[in-house]
Amino acid sequence: MALGTLDRSLPPFFNQGPSVVSKLVFFGALSLFLMVADARFNVTQPIRAAIATALYPVQWLALQPVHAVRGGSDYFTRLDQAQTESVQARERLALQSLRAGQVEQLAQENNRLRRLLALKEQLAVPVMAAEVLYDAADPYSRKVIIDRGQAHQVDLGSPVLDESGVLGQVTRVHPLVSEVTLVVDRDLAIPVLNVRTGARSVAYGDAGAGGSGMELRFMGSNADVQEGDLLTTSGVDGVYPPGLPVARVSRVEHRAESAFSKIYCVPQALTLGARHVIVVKPATADLALRLPAAPAKRGAAR
Repeated sequence: MALGTLDRSLPPFFNQGPSVVSKLVFFGALSLFLMVADARFNVTQPIRAAIATALYPVQWLALQPVHAVRGGSDYFTRLDQAQTESVQARERLALQSLRAGQVEQLAQENNRLRRLLALKEQLAVPVMAAEVLYDAADPYSRKVIIDRGQAHQVDLGSPVLDESGVLGQVTRVHPLVSEVTLVVDRDLAIPVLNVRTGARSVAYGDAGAGGSGMELRFMGSNADVQEGDLLTTSGVDGVYPPGLPVARVSRVEHRAESAFSKIYCVPQALTLGARHVIVVKPATADLALRLPAAPAKRGAAR
């Protein structure tokens, strides 16, 4: 076969159609047209809505694993956060409870100090403030230790008061501290005066009341003593200034087999919880200070 008879045209399978440049120009113009038409006239909005509607179930199914993982992560995160907040809330509640207790304690202490200062102003004898350190170690007595002693010029036998009344008496003095025997101690006795009747008597610590009460001894069965009577210091002993609250009568028992009544009293002072007190100079010491002044005045008058 001669070479000139061969068909040199490309077969249909290799027909390339329009050139690449023409395709680029055509599709670029089409894209520009569609963009301008969509921006101006929203031409593709129905098509977009139809496609979004058709693809929504597919998107929903594809997002479910993501939502499940995210939900589980959020659950554990919130659980951990809730536990942390619960612990913090309990800590804040405990702290607030502690502060509330401290505020209440400080308010009570402030009221007691105010009443103690008012009592201090009423007394005409020298006084000094003191603080109760601790209870004495002797289990058979009712005594406390205060932070004032010989270095602070505390005298033996000095009365000790709190904001409510007579708390006790200094029975031992050390260089820096002193021992105070409380009015409920069985070995302490205080001359008292019944404010209602004016009758004098002696109040003792009541050992039979668990060491927390007082009693009037040797009071006749016909003595005019009633429940609620206020007992104050009489001042006849030369130790306690007169008029200081000591106790209040709580119960009166008339016994047929005895000529004396059994009279129980409740101390006015806080024998179980006193913290701040004042130490009063004994009345005899105050009298000794006043005696030298009287002759001097008479000599000056002469």
